[in-house]
Amino acid sequence: MNTDIENLFKDKVLGHPAGLFILFFTEMWERFSFYGMRILLVLFLTAPLLSDNPGWDWPREHALSLIGTYASLLYLTPIIGGYIADKFTGYRMAVVIGCVVMTLGHAAMALETTSSFYLGLALLVIGTGFFKPNITSIISEMYKGKESKKDGAYTIFYMGVNAGAFFGMMLCGYLAENYGWSYGFGLAGIFMFLGMLQFLLANKIFGSIGAKPTKVLNVENPVTSKTETTVVSDPIDEKTPIKLNPFTKFDYVLIVLSSVGGLLYLFNDPLETIYSKSLVPFEIGGMSGTNIVVLAALVMFLVLLITRIARYLPIVRDRLIAVSIFGLFTVFFFAFFEQSLGSMTLFAQDYTDRNLAGNSAIIFKVIDALLTTVPLIIISWVIFLLVKKTHHRIAMSNVALVIAFVGIWALVIYRLVDKFSQTNLEVDATWFGILNSFFIITLAPIFSKWWESKYNPSAAVKYGIGLILLGLGFAILSYGASDIPPGAMTAKVSMVFLILAYLFHTMGELCLSPLGLSYLSKLVPARMIGFMFGVWYLAIAVGQKAANTMGGMIDTISKEYSMGTFFLIFTLIPIAVGIISMLLNPVLKKLMHGIR
Repeated sequence: MNTDIENLFKDKVLGHPAGLFILFFTEMWERFSFYGMRILLVLFLTAPLLSDNPGWDWPREHALSLIGTYASLLYLTPIIGGYIADKFTGYRMAVVIGCVVMTLGHAAMALETTSSFYLGLALLVIGTGFFKPNITSIISEMYKGKESKKDGAYTIFYMGVNAGAFFGMMLCGYLAENYGWSYGFGLAGIFMFLGMLQFLLANKIFGSIGAKPTKVLNVENPVTSKTETTVVSDPIDEKTPIKLNPFTKFDYVLIVLSSVGGLLYLFNDPLETIYSKSLVPFEIGGMSGTNIVVLAALVMFLVLLITRIARYLPIVRDRLIAVSIFGLFTVFFFAFFEQSLGSMTLFAQDYTDRNLAGNSAIIFKVIDALLTTVPLIIISWVIFLLVKKTHHRIAMSNVALVIAFVGIWALVIYRLVDKFSQTNLEVDATWFGILNSFFIITLAPIFSKWWESKYNPSAAVKYGIGLILLGLGFAILSYGASDIPPGAMTAKVSMVFLILAYLFHTMGELCLSPLGLSYLSKLVPARMIGFMFGVWYLAIAVGQKAANTMGGMIDTISKEYSMGTFFLIFTLIPIAVGIISMLLNPVLKKLMHGIR
């Protein structure tokens, strides 16, 4: 029995240990800073130099090229950060390191100089690598032996993720668009710092959970010696044998070369696009060095994946093939879904009628006030319960938490007073970004009930539904933008189209994104789950880069054809891939060997 886990469960808030809510709020502040800053990037980079709120006046293609590389790296560094935590620092220290580094990153970006901006992005990438994989690892360790409560714990934690994204985009966006970009970047850093303080000052509540790893053997889960047998039992499915498959020298060579090639492409793309400088300044047969490098890296990775999967026994091999196919669908999904922080944000700023007057303005103000204050009241009540239970153990941590929320309330009230004082209201372009988080919080219980019912579809069908809903969201935008003439840089499309697009995109996300890792854990045996998690994050990273590369074509396509055509492309491809996923359902069911 782990006494630290038992001690955690003595002080409960809403049926869960108080430590879970320490992590809830730490994650909330991190997501606040992450999304609060991220939604500003494309607007800051493309804002005119000669304006009330000057930016860098970059072409949209340049801005989205840089953001694509940044977003991809955010999903790659957690692989390294998780490894360092496992081997050296422990999960808790890794979280603290991540918070400190990200705080410094936000501070650098608030200076708005070229060098500080790039330094800030680099620090945010490194900090996320330490933070992202390890805070969830603490939860997993907290609930060892209490698996029946784990689903509920992750649900609560997921609410913290979306609450942070919601308030971050709303408040950072409001300050940045109305008072200056540095205010938005700076606010994100302030709350990241307060989140770090809250977590650091509450460390003692966790005992040894998430602490620095030791060389003491884990007696509950002994490691099987390599000399014992070549076949071990699958912890997920005891009837499924697994042939041990250690990495060969050839595997390591492929990993190194494909990683170097991929990273070279990620850094070279914005460098070449923005500054016309290349890290691979050559051509072969009319093909640029950039394309040669990325294709070579892709081929080597596919060889690695195929050769490793082929070495497993048939059932395991089939399941890994299924995971790889789902990973490919994931690339397609994120390549289109992540337009929300790129081309869709630009559409909100330049092509959406955000000016409201009369009754429309009043209705929006009331809805906006309810959207803002109701979740904040609920979260404040949770804080009260947490402080009530833990004031004698982690008083200073609670002080940092309360200070942060007093700040949130002050900003929310100030924003609402400002909005209600305006006769004619202009909706912030960043406001639309909060819709995804709002719809997730609202619709997640409905979709959860659907997955638990007898009408629960298979994995391939869920993926298909998710991709089709994503395409339908873009179909709505395509229809709304159909009257925008080719080459137009501004327009006044009703915001209803953008709101409906976010609704359909969120429903698509709920069908696919939360379930991807769930199916991964079901289909992949524990001995190889680390490698496949890396593959999964790589798929998301590729999707992120592809999203911004395609989003960067918004000016070219809309000028040559129309804005409606641009979004029509984003309609047809996800729907086509979704139909393919559904058609592959019998094949994927067979490959999954009874796993649902």
